[in-house]
Amino acid sequence: MATQDAIHKSKRQYITSSTFIFVVAIISLASTLRTPLTGVGPVISSIRDGLGISNVLAGFLTTIPLLAFAVVSPFAPRISHRFGIEKTLFYSIILLTVGIILRSLGTTPLLIFGTILIGVAISFGNVLVPSFFKLKYPLRIGLLTGIYTVSMNISGAIAVGISNPIAMNSNWGWQGALAISVILTLIALVIWIPLLRGEKVQPNHISTSSAHLSEIKIWRKPLAWAIAITMGLQSLLFYCSTAWLPEILISQGYDADKAGYLTSVMQMAQIPMTFLIPIFAEKLRSQRPFVYIFTILYLIGFVGLFFNLTHFTVLWMICIGLAGGASFGIIMMLFTLRTKTAYEAAQISGFAQSVGYLLAAAGPVLFGFFHDITGSWNVPNLLFIAAVFILFLTAFISAKDRYL
Repeated sequence: MATQDAIHKSKRQYITSSTFIFVVAIISLASTLRTPLTGVGPVISSIRDGLGISNVLAGFLTTIPLLAFAVVSPFAPRISHRFGIEKTLFYSIILLTVGIILRSLGTTPLLIFGTILIGVAISFGNVLVPSFFKLKYPLRIGLLTGIYTVSMNISGAIAVGISNPIAMNSNWGWQGALAISVILTLIALVIWIPLLRGEKVQPNHISTSSAHLSEIKIWRKPLAWAIAITMGLQSLLFYCSTAWLPEILISQGYDADKAGYLTSVMQMAQIPMTFLIPIFAEKLRSQRPFVYIFTILYLIGFVGLFFNLTHFTVLWMICIGLAGGASFGIIMMLFTLRTKTAYEAAQISGFAQSVGYLLAAAGPVLFGFFHDITGSWNVPNLLFIAAVFILFLTAFISAKDRYL
């Protein structure tokens, strides 16, 4: 009896330690998935001036990763099915490290090539992590998703804050600002090693379900398209807000520093929602109540901006941030809540992110185009509002309790 008690105690300790290692590994991985992207915007002018490239090419640096997401995402589930999720993610971190280093070496060709590698590497994390949660800890998906998304947002926000000071106030310049995130990837590689040595995720256990999903052609499923468009519109609102809200605020009378501060308020407001929404969404059969909540918050924020009610701009930024965090948390959960197996979750994640990021990549360009031809931000602001209404429709369809 004593021996059995000792065995059970040992197993509990192993489970606790392995779970702790898993959570730390996920946090370290999440910290690498946004910092290489968000750190570019504040130093884009320094990159342009330092390399003598055009504004078009400089702006394209933020679009390349989105296009890479769209191209690579459908292939990530198959690659992980062959090599295992742990190894696939580990190799993607290595690829991300190489991309960051190449991008920071100070030449235009390596800047572009490194940016492509970064987009390819991050695609694997974007697609595979939700299915990884479903396979490893199916009863803790909401909590793990919350931890994962908060880690991404916090690290991404920090990258925005430190990027320009590093470029302006050190001898490293913009190269150092872009290279600094390699510290996070190296840490992630070290922390990920115990997962490679531990119990492996075997996607082959779900081959029957994956074969069934392949037979019915996921791109023929209306629910898959609803989830994909929801993913795309949520991403479009995020990237367009990040790119153009500072300019919109400047046009309303704020100086550049205040506009940047207000935009950071929006980003920070996302954090509590990205943590809480997945936890609560997992407990409900339908996630439609949360769709109502983030739609109302989006409309309050964007309508307030449209009518130039500058006395309440902080409130508008908080509402947009809360809505963005809630909508992101919901879409991350839909990949697992609308599927029965981890492989199906990876499949819909890959499909939705491929379609979604193609849509998102067009957003900032489209908004800038309408501003150029109209000479004002009224039409882009109306596009924000129109996108919210379409997002409500597709998210409402996606949030119903059913499976692909």
